[in-house]
Amino acid sequence: MLVDGAWLDPATAEWFESVNPYTAQPWALIPRGGSADVDRAVASAKKAFYSKEWRGLTASARGALLRTLADLLAVEADRLAELETTDNGKLLAEMRAQLHYAPKWIHYFAGLADKIEGRVLPTDKPGFFNFTREEPLGVIAAITPWNSPLLLAIWKLAPALAAGNTVVLKPSEHSSVSALVFGELFEKAGFPPGVVNLITGFGNEVGEPLITHPDVAKVAFTGGDKTGQAVYEQ
Repeated sequence: MLVDGAWLDPATAEWFESVNPYTAQPWALIPRGGSADVDRAVASAKKAFYSKEWRGLTASARGALLRTLADLLAVEADRLAELETTDNGKLLAEMRAQLHYAPKWIHYFAGLADKIEGRVLPTDKPGFFNFTREEPLGVIAAITPWNSPLLLAIWKLAPALAAGNTVVLKPSEHSSVSALVFGELFEKAGFPPGVVNLITGFGNEVGEPLITHPDVAKVAFTGGDKTGQAVYEQ
């Protein structure tokens, strides 16, 4: 799993099989994370959020990192699409279309990174200056489903990173492979360690401790009603 810029085995020392729905055969081993992995991933994201390497970047520099990430993703789109089809059984044409579209989404938010503006608001009190300033929240937990793993991850990651947040991504246990490969692109793009962390595992073992962690500022979630209700109640 990707934590603080390094690829680490799960603290549980356990792995689980990912099954190809077409062949009904296991084809990959996925790290089975636990609460200890959540703790170290969130701690890494929190440290990165306050670091000079990330917080000290200009908004334009954040946008440049995202543009580099988008270009790297465009190069890897076909390979990632094949991984997703093997992992979740959806049509290759659909996965290719999603992965070739995803870089455009990142480019869009890269362009917005240096256009986050405050506002001067009118007030009827003389002598007062009323100004709002938009600031990043902190550590964002991103939880994605099995059916469009990377596209839905990117929908969450791109705006969060453009605004200056850091992220802990937890993909579905049914389709984690493409997310793990996608994680390699962040280092290639030049993101500082810990800005994006990636932990894998089951909902009750990773998802729940992630959404209830006191250092997580916001949860971005796509999934079923039952889990969504649990997220909402936090």
